[in-house]
Amino acid sequence: MKLQKFYDQAYIWLTSRGPYLVIGVLFFIIGIWLISWLRTRIQARLGKNAVHSSLRPFFLSLSVTGLYILLTLTVLNIVGIRLTFFTTIIGAFTVAVGFALSGTLQNFAGGVLILLLKPFEVDDSIIAQGQDGKVTTIQMFYTVLLTSDNKTVIIPNGKLFNEVIVNVTREGKRRLDFELKLGYVVDVEQVKQVIMDAIKVTPNILNEPATRVGIIGLDLDGIRFAVNVWVAPANFLVAKIALQEKIVNELRLAGVKLPGT
Repeated sequence: MKLQKFYDQAYIWLTSRGPYLVIGVLFFIIGIWLISWLRTRIQARLGKNAVHSSLRPFFLSLSVTGLYILLTLTVLNIVGIRLTFFTTIIGAFTVAVGFALSGTLQNFAGGVLILLLKPFEVDDSIIAQGQDGKVTTIQMFYTVLLTSDNKTVIIPNGKLFNEVIVNVTREGKRRLDFELKLGYVVDVEQVKQVIMDAIKVTPNILNEPATRVGIIGLDLDGIRFAVNVWVAPANFLVAKIALQEKIVNELRLAGVKLPGT
């Protein structure tokens, strides 16, 4: 009797829902073919656009996965399967995963934004998170810097993108500034001429923009001279050391009294 009742209910369901089941199967088959076609088109479009190679698999996978989810939900709706229970489970799972991976997801989002917006690129020199170095690698979750003293610094992308980033490479030139304090007994014009002559013979100093040398402050214990020259970002530290040494040596040769002498 129970078996007969089961057969009757199955017959009624097939009679009422059978056409929708057939439509759902056909829709699923057509959807699979359409997603495969769209996958090829999306992959070709990503290859043509200026999308970073690290992001292409992510965007392709995200697009295709989204299409599969949409297709599955549509077919289930056509067949007549209620989605309330599945929606509740998926929602709870998403919230739990979101809390567990909040930091990781933040780093991932930061990596995506860095690769898309390009505030810096590989081989750029940047100052960020209290670190000054050359970018060697940009990964999805972190960025690697190599400092001038040969230390490898790994910075999470979430922190990196949400803070101030100074890109010292992008403009192609960097201004080198430093000050020199001398006593009031010095001849100002002589000091300026000695510094300008030292700049002219120091390697890695650019002719444009123009060099600037002059008095920037008058203190009780002496005159502060400012030196502003332009260098290529990669030569910043080398040029700074060489120029300062050259200026000190030339001032001594010219007989200019230096502090402490």
